Amino acid sequence: MEPLGVASNTRMTSVLIVDDEPGIRSFLQRGLQKYFGLVETAESAGAAKILHDRCYFDLIIADIRMPGRTGVEWVTGLRGQGAATGVIFMAACADLDTAVAALRAGAEDFIMKPFRMEQMLTSVQRYMDRQKMQRENFILRRQVDHLFDKSGMVGECELIRNLCQVIKRVAPMPSTVLVEGESGTGKELAARAIHQWSGRSGSFVPVNCGAISAELLESELFGHIKGAFTGAHQAREGLFTYANEGTLFLDEIGEMPLSMQAHLLRVLEERTVRPVGANKEVPVAVRIIAATHQDLGELVRSGEFREDLFYRLNVLSIRMPSLRERLGDIPVLTEHFSKSLASELGVDPPRFSSVDLACLSSYDWPGNVRELKNVIERCLLLNSSPSQCLARPSTVDAAVGVSDSGVDLQLESVEKRHILRVLESEGGNKSAAARLLGISRKTLERKVQAWEMRG
Repeated sequence: MEPLGVASNTRMTSVLIVDDEPGIRSFLQRGLQKYFGLVETAESAGAAKILHDRCYFDLIIADIRMPGRTGVEWVTGLRGQGAATGVIFMAACADLDTAVAALRAGAEDFIMKPFRMEQMLTSVQRYMDRQKMQRENFILRRQVDHLFDKSGMVGECELIRNLCQVIKRVAPMPSTVLVEGESGTGKELAARAIHQWSGRSGSFVPVNCGAISAELLESELFGHIKGAFTGAHQAREGLFTYANEGTLFLDEIGEMPLSMQAHLLRVLEERTVRPVGANKEVPVAVRIIAATHQDLGELVRSGEFREDLFYRLNVLSIRMPSLRERLGDIPVLTEHFSKSLASELGVDPPRFSSVDLACLSSYDWPGNVRELKNVIERCLLLNSSPSQCLARPSTVDAAVGVSDSGVDLQLESVEKRHILRVLESEGGNKSAAARLLGISRKTLERKVQAWEMRG
């Protein structure tokens, strides 16, 4: 029997078999070792504890009744310590009380002896499928940005063609990549393209290092055990674990606190993570892609970024060109955004004239491709031309529900009012306001300071 995902998805997975019968241990070890990267056996709960304290296991297969401490008692103890490892129990005979005890201990499945290897593999497969689904759902909940289509980078200029060639070349390699470029140039899109062309079996997991408070970032990345801190009512895996065998995208790496930079450096060197409050390190096989709009070299010189981490991340640097450097791509980008946004909004895609395209090409685009997309969306929403949507100050016609033709709607003014309103709603708490706005506290502080200086 070749279970649908066991052979391909568990090669790097570890399993611990606990049973007092040598024949059962040998039978399961022979049957599972071709599917798992590591298969260990123990004849008692005490021996299993020694192995479990020394090594991380993704799955435990344990007999319920054993001399001395029972399998249920041992697993219940593990749960009390915050371990979230999946468990499949075996039993030669079982009554209702035993089954209830197994369920309370967090059993994934319950198999009666004697059993065939196909039964065990089916149970293991169900557990692996549930784990995969939970991870995918976790990642989907955190992906708020709309995904570009599978064609990857949109553009026809030489800069983009060369960029695509570099991405395709480095994608299959495990090396860390640093993506640099101004805000809005598509750094995450490049990271997704690297992951897509890498052939890695795991997921692409993005995290904005500047949008998560320093207090929560360690738990978010590495996970925590039950009781690790106030509010940690149950164990939780971190983003490194969810990205295992895949890619972890660390956006705005320059905003990462110095204390976390030291932890990240160790992970990159050791390829293990230690959940908050845990005593053991967990191995991970994750490809790291970092991105920043800042000059990390300058941050190193000013003492805001670790030099050793900078050199560890900067194995290969990819620079995303600004839209000002690729104005020739504006027509194809405009068409791309027009079609995709029109489909989302349920309207007909507009036909932009040569005059419209010339207007778009004459603008300096400080917000780069992201700003272009926003302008195209504004054109669709207001049924206006690019020249009207780019005008500063611009007006919104009363036909779309707003009648303030004399109100200054410059983008910076709108941004300022929105940020200050959110800051006020949070009682002046800049960390909370920054999280709601999806920006880092440093960015929020810089903006507020600049407005205060202007009066």
